[in-house]
Amino acid sequence: MKDETSDLKLSIVSPVYGAEKIVSELVHRIVESVAKITDDFEIVLVEDGSPDDSWSVIREECNKDPRVKGVRLSRNFGQHFAITAGLEASTGEHMVVMDCDLQDSPEDIEKLYAKALEGFDIVMGAKEERNHAFHRNFFSGAFFAVFNFLSDRQKGASSYGSFSLISRKAVNAFLQYADRHRHYLMILQELGMTTAEVEVSHSNRYEGSSSYTYRKLLSHAVSGITSHSTRLLKIAIGLGVGYFFASIVGVLYLVVMFFVSGFQEGWASLMVLLLGSTGLILIAVGILGVYISNIYDQVRMRPLYLVYERLNFSSDNNSVALERVKNAEPIL
Repeated sequence: MKDETSDLKLSIVSPVYGAEKIVSELVHRIVESVAKITDDFEIVLVEDGSPDDSWSVIREECNKDPRVKGVRLSRNFGQHFAITAGLEASTGEHMVVMDCDLQDSPEDIEKLYAKALEGFDIVMGAKEERNHAFHRNFFSGAFFAVFNFLSDRQKGASSYGSFSLISRKAVNAFLQYADRHRHYLMILQELGMTTAEVEVSHSNRYEGSSSYTYRKLLSHAVSGITSHSTRLLKIAIGLGVGYFFASIVGVLYLVVMFFVSGFQEGWASLMVLLLGSTGLILIAVGILGVYISNIYDQVRMRPLYLVYERLNFSSDNNSVALERVKNAEPIL
């Protein structure tokens, strides 16, 4: 049964940041590619507090084609919040999510859509090779290795990015998640809906460089792990128990050796033991602090993002987007 809020066959959602020289080419290639599937589509570009003049280019594209719609956030909230804003604003039966840098090819949307028509709610674009810098690929592989080890049930893969196609049913379920520390792919896995993948190409960035610095990548990784897994806390408890039993063994050893050969000197080993145990205590406290910080961010119940301006949205579109989700964002 068709969802009553679905007006269009296909929506393409793309968060835009630092892409002033890419937006026009992005829109052009999306239009050319999606027109082969249907004329009934929209392109939702979400400007995420970009430091350049991306919004002016989005405005120009909206003036040229009413199927292009612009959403301007009040400041930089982050890629995954911008994706959420785009999904809330979209009205299609199926939604394609893709980055704005054209590393994911709009020409592959046809593959994703064809697979979705087989009855899948989520279709992921799997990249055989990722054309990122070496450090990005290494960091991505390391993150998913650590995450998969720590996760209780979710499993990630470095071959996946945000490039995907999801059904209206999946979008409505996704938008019910009000996580402050949100990660698009991890929430999709939480949905438990039918999922497939198709192999897609991955090109070099069309222009410029990624805005993800080492610091942002590390922050993103810590947030993802602590938001979707509690195993770090369990590991900290395990280390504490291990140290406790090691101390008991050490005490028994000293008592035995006292009667065998007298008092045993060992200040160097004692200092190493103290430094090691203190370090583990501080690490455990730090892990606990991160989880408490996540709880603090969540319980404040602040809006996930704020929309400053919309282009090419009718009042009906706005009301549909606002009524569809419990955690609808305020409009400034």
